[in-house]
Amino acid sequence: MSAQQLSDLIRFARHNSPFYQDLYASLPPHTDRLADLPVVDQQAFWAANTLHDSRVLTGPLSEATVYKTGGTTGSPKFSVYTRDEWRTFVTAFGQGLVDTGLRPGHRVADLFYAGELYASFLFVLDSLAHAPVDNVRLPIGGGAPLDSTIPTLRDLAAQVLAGTPTTLCRLAEQAMSCGVRLDSVELLLFGGEALFDDQRRLLAAAFPRAEARSVGYASVDAGLLGRPVPGSDARVHRAFTPYSVVEILDESTDEPITEPGRPGRVVVTSLFRRLMPIIRYPAGDRAEWTGDGPGHFRILGRAEEGVRVGPVSLYTQDAQDAVTTADASGQVVGMQLVVRRWDGRDGLVLRLATAPGDHGRKELAEAVVTELEAVRPLYPDSVRAGFVHPLSVEWVRHRDLAVNPRSGKLVRVLDERPTA
Repeated sequence: MSAQQLSDLIRFARHNSPFYQDLYASLPPHTDRLADLPVVDQQAFWAANTLHDSRVLTGPLSEATVYKTGGTTGSPKFSVYTRDEWRTFVTAFGQGLVDTGLRPGHRVADLFYAGELYASFLFVLDSLAHAPVDNVRLPIGGGAPLDSTIPTLRDLAAQVLAGTPTTLCRLAEQAMSCGVRLDSVELLLFGGEALFDDQRRLLAAAFPRAEARSVGYASVDAGLLGRPVPGSDARVHRAFTPYSVVEILDESTDEPITEPGRPGRVVVTSLFRRLMPIIRYPAGDRAEWTGDGPGHFRILGRAEEGVRVGPVSLYTQDAQDAVTTADASGQVVGMQLVVRRWDGRDGLVLRLATAPGDHGRKELAEAVVTELEAVRPLYPDSVRAGFVHPLSVEWVRHRDLAVNPRSGKLVRVLDERPTA
């Protein structure tokens, strides 16, 4: 499928998707500029995009692949792609792999996760298969035992390892502890979470001949976001023109940002998806234009819609729901998610504000943590695996919660991790 013209996509979504029909009900009939359209509210989008009788889809779910995206286990979220849309998705992303340093004949180990409706393993494997350079694909997966993965990489002389930073670091630690050298590895392609300096040091120690680079910027819900840009800053990407349109919007006013160096939230429009239209959809990240080339932007971390803590994705609504369930007496009057990094691991702090004189904080803190771990079991699983620090609660007054200096609005997520 060729990329659709924006005006055609807007008309099609408006006519065939009840969600977009309602969202655009007050707009003139021939509105065709992105800046004239409202930004999608994620909570409303996923409330409407149920697996049965979805109000977002533009037609029946009769030919598609269904993937699971972030959210709570009690309310899973699903993204769907027709076969033509998926082919366009992986072909465009595969073209971007040449910018990572992928060379003809490279042996690439796919160490992303498969199964349970997750897309990353299949997505990377298919993208490699559609890349414009020949390559040898090694579909190992992130769930394979390390004691079998390392011999496989060694025996097949893998030159490229593709996976999350967490997976790559686990592999690096295991290889070093076993005294195994994987001298053939020359490229580490990471995706799904940020790569921090301490992780880079570990990877460099285990794979001294390898360079760590972004595999590309995409998600199963938002689709194509950013193609890697060769250079020293792995956070810099460029838009996948003509398949998607990336906007950076002011976090208070939703005004489009055009000047370099001014942070804002990333919003994406996918020009090739018609069954499940993605039009001005918040990607959940913050970024800034670099000014170094057309469509070049630097990813700055997660926006308030969600946060990534090690391998775990959390939405602010997950934490809010956990607090609401646990706090039967209504002691909590404000909440912020604070992500920090120490001792080589990410950790999530729930900053909860209470009124003066409230008691029973210890029990309430335990109840909130228990509730959040129940709806996001990957977090306690990751704690037990040593990937992240345990959840913790920090009690403050409402005045201590950080706000946007321009609007006075509460900042839902504070990412205090150092990035390079």
